[in-house]
Amino acid sequence: MNWQSIRGLLLSCGALVLGALAPAGVAAQGVEAEAVLKARCAECHERLPDGSINRISHQRKTPEGWQMTITRMTLIHGVQVTPDERRTLVKYLSDRQGLAPSEAKPFRYILERTPNLVEATPEGDLGVLCARCHSYARVALQRRDAAEWTKLSHFHLGQFPTAEYQAGGRDREWWKIVSTEAPKTLGKMYPFKTKEWTEWQKKPKAALEGTWRVAGYRPGQGALGGTATIAKSGADRYTVTYALADADGKPIQGAGNAIVYTGYEWRGTGKLGSEDVREVYAVSNDGNTIEGRWFVATSDETGGRLTLVRDGKPAVAGLSRSHLKVGETARLTVWGSGLGDKVDLGPGVTAKVVERRADALVVEATASPKATVGAHTVAAGKAKATGLLTVYDKIDAVKVEPALAIARVGGGGGKTVPVTAQFEAVAYLAGPDGKPGTDDDVRIGAMPADWSTEPFNDAAREMADDKFAGGFAANGLFQPAVAGPNPERVYGTNNVGDLTVKATVKDGAQTVEGTGRVIATVQRWVDPPIR
Repeated sequence: MNWQSIRGLLLSCGALVLGALAPAGVAAQGVEAEAVLKARCAECHERLPDGSINRISHQRKTPEGWQMTITRMTLIHGVQVTPDERRTLVKYLSDRQGLAPSEAKPFRYILERTPNLVEATPEGDLGVLCARCHSYARVALQRRDAAEWTKLSHFHLGQFPTAEYQAGGRDREWWKIVSTEAPKTLGKMYPFKTKEWTEWQKKPKAALEGTWRVAGYRPGQGALGGTATIAKSGADRYTVTYALADADGKPIQGAGNAIVYTGYEWRGTGKLGSEDVREVYAVSNDGNTIEGRWFVATSDETGGRLTLVRDGKPAVAGLSRSHLKVGETARLTVWGSGLGDKVDLGPGVTAKVVERRADALVVEATASPKATVGAHTVAAGKAKATGLLTVYDKIDAVKVEPALAIARVGGGGGKTVPVTAQFEAVAYLAGPDGKPGTDDDVRIGAMPADWSTEPFNDAAREMADDKFAGGFAANGLFQPAVAGPNPERVYGTNNVGDLTVKATVKDGAQTVEGTGRVIATVQRWVDPPIR
């Protein structure tokens, strides 16, 4: 298998999970899955006296984790698995040896491919041993006993001999730590048998068909909301149609298909507006909420979050804008279910309902000069939500979010799509301490801004990174330059760069500035489902 074939398989394995929408004839039924396991896996993984399968039966993973395991068997051991067999195995193993919702929740960011998130890793050896080569979440989304974690350590050293050097193995007893101490720690932190998983297996799984009210947010473009209609198309398979609108009322139509793994892991593929998208959502324990991130199929850094609440239960799902200035009048849309006839936006804010829809109330809101400054509760009928609206008198600080982003060059005649970086200029009120830039600040929301860049440090200045690395389009979208090498640069280097990002927001007669950072770097050639 040549490099292009290997790269293609690695890049496609995520899509096979997200798009595992085979017709009912290849649904992951237990008998069929057992036959596939016997035909494709039993040659190396023996059936043990207790009926379990060596190694396979002693791990728990997310759908993406099982997909990566099967892909590794294909690449390293030459196992031949058809796409239908791959879907069957992923579904079967995820349902029977997955993670409970509470186990996956702290690390969903990696499954959702959340861009530019700085991961928190544990102190000590695990951060060094595991998170230098891949995300720590990739470890924490597995469950094994200490013996299985030990086998994984042996696999890493055998498959990746340089792991010794990457883990600082020349100045400490590296192998002792890896082969004895770390597996024991991991076995305690992420054990194979847990109360959470046992209870989740016993819990009845929710039927998801019906009407849902939707609210969401897309960085750089703003809020959206409306209705989703979910229909059953097979065992744990659904179709979904979206009738949404953005904050200005412009319609956004969408449709797609989804499969639910492990009783709650929604993986969808379809179209939202004009874009082909993928969905990574989680169904709540009570089955009344679906929440997660969607992203563009070819550019997973581009996307947003959606929350779906089951129709009929009073709930405020979202608001079309997050802020209102004292003395200002604006139209706001409250999205949700069972919203009643009246809207309350808090002390000093009047809300006149001007349009009633099944999925929303449109109000004309006015913040009086004496309106309470700060976060307000939004109430509609019996439904309430906190933190959706902030009333402000002036902007005390602006933060560029994310504070650090990674962009990647691409194009230039090649097949690699460039990776953009979406920034927002987020305004804040000084909190109770009266000092902007401290932990008690109150978030107002994203504001229109003028965007610019300058070299981040002396090295970037010498290389004129601000001239070559890329620039801003509308709405805070940083677009990297095409891939090099570039003969116009010093040493003919690629069009990479390290830049300070500046956002300037106008607030009446004053301007408020925030800064961030973007590193435009080279392409990512290997991009597994769990990074």
